[in-house]
Amino acid sequence: MIGTILNAAAILAGGTVGLATTKQLSAAHQQALKVILGVLVVSAGLGTTWKALNGSFLHILKQLLIVVLAMMLGNLLGKLLRLQKSLNRLGQYAKDKFAHADSDSGAANRLNEGFITCSILYCVGPMAILGSIHEGLHPGDFLILAIKAAMDGLATMAFAKAFGGGVLLSALPVVAYQGTLTLLARSLAPLLQDPALMQSLEATLGLLVFCVSLIILGLKRIELADYLPSLAIAPLITWWWS
Repeated sequence: MIGTILNAAAILAGGTVGLATTKQLSAAHQQALKVILGVLVVSAGLGTTWKALNGSFLHILKQLLIVVLAMMLGNLLGKLLRLQKSLNRLGQYAKDKFAHADSDSGAANRLNEGFITCSILYCVGPMAILGSIHEGLHPGDFLILAIKAAMDGLATMAFAKAFGGGVLLSALPVVAYQGTLTLLARSLAPLLQDPALMQSLEATLGLLVFCVSLIILGLKRIELADYLPSLAIAPLITWWWS
């Protein structure tokens, strides 16, 4: 759970800096950080997929076919479950609260709104799920969550100026949510002792992480939450095909 603890620490640090200073990052610096984070996500995603693909040329083609089928079926299931639309509604609620933060009256109200807004934004994003699962399957490999920590820390600096100290409390649900996912993935890892099952899951997870970079860099808008069921479908297809 090192990645989750690092994420919480970044939220606390970013919120503290935001409360203590009045100066914000320039647009140029924000864009530079976005590019750096995007490149790191590309490296983490494609690196994960590359490590999962191995064997003969035909075997790699089979692995890729499984990943493509899993993502197609996962996207279909995600749309049926309305995963992205549900997360969009939560995200829009949080954005509306942030947009009207200055007009809210009362310190207690701002404290509560800051906690709710940041908790939603930091927990519903795909990287919270993907990073937690990855660290659960590979203890000690927290690169994905480390990148998320940097993003959340920078965001908390801005939120702290609008909501005050309430944003610091959002570290608690982040620890509870991501920590639970990490422990759940770790407990399910023995079910994936067959290397083929783990490889199909990792290859799919890596591509989903890569898709996050397209969103960060503004290259393509992807309804990524609808693809999350593919993480369960990929090992199932591998097991059925073996």
